[in-house]
Amino acid sequence: MDKYAVFGNPIEHSKSPAIHTKFATSLGEQIDYRAILAPIDGFQKSVNAFFVQGGLGANVTMPFKEQAFELVDVRTELATIVGAVNTIKILDDGRLLGDNTDGIGFVNDLLENKVAIKDKRILLIGAGGAARGVILPLLAQQPNEIIIVNRTAAKANTLAELFSKYGKVTGYGFDDLPESDYSLIVNSTSSSVHNELPGLDKKYLNHCECVYDMFYSLEKTLFMQWALDYNAPIKALDGSGMLVGQAAQAYFVWRNKMPEILPVVKALKAGELK
Repeated sequence: MDKYAVFGNPIEHSKSPAIHTKFATSLGEQIDYRAILAPIDGFQKSVNAFFVQGGLGANVTMPFKEQAFELVDVRTELATIVGAVNTIKILDDGRLLGDNTDGIGFVNDLLENKVAIKDKRILLIGAGGAARGVILPLLAQQPNEIIIVNRTAAKANTLAELFSKYGKVTGYGFDDLPESDYSLIVNSTSSSVHNELPGLDKKYLNHCECVYDMFYSLEKTLFMQWALDYNAPIKALDGSGMLVGQAAQAYFVWRNKMPEILPVVKALKAGELK
């Protein structure tokens, strides 16, 4: 049976084995997918051993995405720009290919939920690795503009400049963020992990059609509820679809078949994936 795995530390909480098994079943396939706890100082050794023993592909989660970037032999353009790898595939010649499916999974989830991106103005809260991973896939959908806002304006500007050659991207601090018709507002910060808000004023929600919190939650996050309390008709999404979407893209990288996302998101939210 074809062998796949996810590497992380910690890893016991991972839904990846259940998600990928669900994908395989839906496509009439069988795979052996396991969660592997890699030592903090032994990630490379663990991954290499897995592929030597016949592994075909691997997912990589915290805190090893940057180490995976250094480990692989070749990288996709997106992984190179993001500077992190979350999906590894062994090629026919034995080399390891590194990809980053987070951003594509995020965009696919938006599209599955009928969220308009083309010609829209998008506000991206945060300028860390999560934000960096989604900008290029978002730009591929031809939005009018992506505006990055961050507590440190210089960090938002630096990130915006990195992607400016691919499309219109600008950066601001919260104090100088212009009011505009932001139709999609994305929280890429870790605020929801701590049950906090990212510091955005409610006035920026006036024209918003959808808010997206990258934090995966079975319940509405504080950010989602904050937006709904101010603008009830708004569509509010958490990171469940992104989690499943990035996994689906990884499955496609490995096996050239794209699983359906929404049925697995529904199973995840219903607590059916153990």
